[in-house]
Amino acid sequence: MSAAFLTAAELRDGGPEGLTKALERTLWHLGFQDVRVIDGAHDHGADLLAVRDHEQWVFQSKWKAHGTADHAGVDDLERARTHYRADKAVLVTNTDITASAQARRRALAGIGVDITLWHGATLTAIGERMSDRVPTPYALRPYQERAVAAIERDLDAEGTALLVLATGLGKTVVGGEVIGNVLASRPGARVLVVAHMRDLVGQLEKALWRHIPKGVPTRLLTGGNKPRALDGVVVATVESALSAVRVGYEPDLIMIDETHHVAETGRFAELLDLCGTAGRFGVTATPWRGDKFDITARFGRPSFKMGIAEGMAAGYLSAVDYKLYADGVDWDAVQDISRHGYSIKDLNRRLFLPQRDEEIIEHLRAAWRETVEPRAIVFCQTIEHAEHMADLLATSDPAWINASYLHSGLSKRHRDVLLNEFRLGRVPVITCVDVFNEGVDVPDVNLIAFLRVTHSRRIFVQQLGRGLRLSPGKKALKVLDFVTDIRRAAAVLNLRRTLDAEETEHLELPHVSRIEFQDETVGSLMDMWIQDAADLETAADEVRLQFPLPKGIL
Repeated sequence: MSAAFLTAAELRDGGPEGLTKALERTLWHLGFQDVRVIDGAHDHGADLLAVRDHEQWVFQSKWKAHGTADHAGVDDLERARTHYRADKAVLVTNTDITASAQARRRALAGIGVDITLWHGATLTAIGERMSDRVPTPYALRPYQERAVAAIERDLDAEGTALLVLATGLGKTVVGGEVIGNVLASRPGARVLVVAHMRDLVGQLEKALWRHIPKGVPTRLLTGGNKPRALDGVVVATVESALSAVRVGYEPDLIMIDETHHVAETGRFAELLDLCGTAGRFGVTATPWRGDKFDITARFGRPSFKMGIAEGMAAGYLSAVDYKLYADGVDWDAVQDISRHGYSIKDLNRRLFLPQRDEEIIEHLRAAWRETVEPRAIVFCQTIEHAEHMADLLATSDPAWINASYLHSGLSKRHRDVLLNEFRLGRVPVITCVDVFNEGVDVPDVNLIAFLRVTHSRRIFVQQLGRGLRLSPGKKALKVLDFVTDIRRAAAVLNLRRTLDAEETEHLELPHVSRIEFQDETVGSLMDMWIQDAADLETAADEVRLQFPLPKGIL
């Protein structure tokens, strides 16, 4: 059986973008990691970058409706090979190349530059020989198997299901397995996967390739992508999914990614109402919403749930060495709290004093030198702050000379190239604002620094989760938190209590998570004062903190 996406007709009809996408999916089947499309302006002749066996591969794709590709593709690829310092270079076309292109390949081979050619017949042969699913060295973890079974049980019984898994525990893996099982039992089923951001939709489609048989096509549906058909698995932004459903598209199963974006009303609510007969399930790492809408009203109680502390204690997330740096306490604000009833937002500004950048650099340098093969993310307050910190890091230590910033103001191609360099270790530190909050997989990260205040428990958990994924040789995640606010203290204290309780039952773990304060006095005071950390860390800004009377401190 051939791969649906590598047939001659599919490659011809898909156009240039279709060939690149088919190549990308093929590379996952061939065991590549960190496959990134970088086609666009200033791409230096490359269309894709990929890593396999610690080698950098560069690909140039040349689509032809008819005829053959000329030597320009070979020349482009040679430029790309040099620019990206690639170990291997492959020219891909859905037809073949001209005699002059073949001559150019031979000439380059004569000086030691090997360029591999994959033409239409090669792609067809690859599609026939590749396994039905993307090969993976990892089997489902026991809790993932239980999660899949629980979702399928609730879908069969209620038509709805909800998965809550902490970042790093594989919520997309579980969702993909559910979808793969549905397609195995019902090959003609129409599956719709929906997310709130275009970038996230693209990442989801690629993640699902690992779980979907090669005979099932995937269709990306966004404002800029209008597939010819909506068969197989459609991965869409909520706006585009709504448009398709309004004109007659009827999915059999819907998966809502990052389900915490579903509100009582709005686009997601309308989509679910219009698809009333379809089974639906949601997946999220952070089920809390600022407007207090309970997503279980749409999806039922969680079919399966595992949080950060439970995942760490069971050895499925990295151990954590968390240091919370409190600069000082504004005791005047504390004394005034019972009279004025400051909101948490006001208290965040008044309770802690900020660290100077130079002091942060020294703490980061010390942690860096204690970490084996360090790879760091530094979360900053603003775009300007991220750029400033990247420049400061690059000039502060020879190990950080290639430190770079990453934020939404950069093009997607720039971000993808930078993430590829980060994965290879060529960029040791990335400073960013919110780019890593959702949908970015960086398992090699073993050092995180928080330089920004966040009033959102969801954002804090997402950012912390960037470093919790397990990776070969990674013993623990070091976290340096320089800008803690009152709710951050509550969240960390609650996590510390949970870990303390869990670890007593998991003594076999070789690496124990610990969370500590730079000043244990400050930590103990926080512990005394925050009477209900679980409520506090999910509270809205309008909620008032209750402190004991001054005599309670003595």
